Amino acid sequence: MTDHATGTREQWLAARLELLDEEKQLTRRGDELARRRRELPWVRLEKEYLFDTDEGSASLADLFGGRSQLLVYHFMFGPDYTAGCPACSCIADGFNGFSVHLANHDVMLWAVSRAPLAKLQTYRKRMGWTFPWASSYRSDFNFDFWTSVTEQQQRAGGTQYNFRTFDEPADPDVGKDGPLATWAATTGTDWLTYTREAPGMSAFVLDDGVVYHAYSAYARGLDGLWGMYQWLDRAPLGRNEARAGDDPLNFFRRHDEYDGAS
Repeated sequence: MTDHATGTREQWLAARLELLDEEKQLTRRGDELARRRRELPWVRLEKEYLFDTDEGSASLADLFGGRSQLLVYHFMFGPDYTAGCPACSCIADGFNGFSVHLANHDVMLWAVSRAPLAKLQTYRKRMGWTFPWASSYRSDFNFDFWTSVTEQQQRAGGTQYNFRTFDEPADPDVGKDGPLATWAATTGTDWLTYTREAPGMSAFVLDDGVVYHAYSAYARGLDGLWGMYQWLDRAPLGRNEARAGDDPLNFFRRHDEYDGAS
């Protein structure tokens, strides 16, 4: 017998209609926040960034591919990684399907990582992805948009992420046996090396030949980009993250690492 509340169809409908009203309020609030995102002031980028792509060297303006808007996913794949972050990989599984629709709405979508291009190409082939992925290995792009830190910065403290400054230096013992260490191992690194990269997304505009930074989001500000999360939030048990216990790989992993994956 289930421990969850049960009821009649009439009771369910009454509760569902009450919830529907709150869902509509959330939708309207989301529309308002989207409008406010669009109203943020644009910041002109004076710095030149160089990327390595499948087609050769490219500037940030080149990544627009003839569109006026560019969305960048800051994918956690550092120079010392041997595989991409499993969480970023879960998000990126959705990129193939909707990147073509974005392109037809005057928006280019790119993933950008610090690993050399050859590593990104090998991993993208393994994952079966086709979306464009650029290496920022030769530029400060990830550092300037708060998704990478150097080893020296990590050990000295004063790093920034999600619009906050973390004054304390990283303690090499704090996370060595925790969940991040498990994920780090899947990328071929230790947890300190793994956490020199962080996830995020940034939006840019190309107007009259000038590139502007329009928006960035990090941490749980990325929740809406997880197609998997949107479905799980509507499943009877939700995200059910507790099932992972002490092993985050029990919650999700790369799509070719599940039992029975081909």
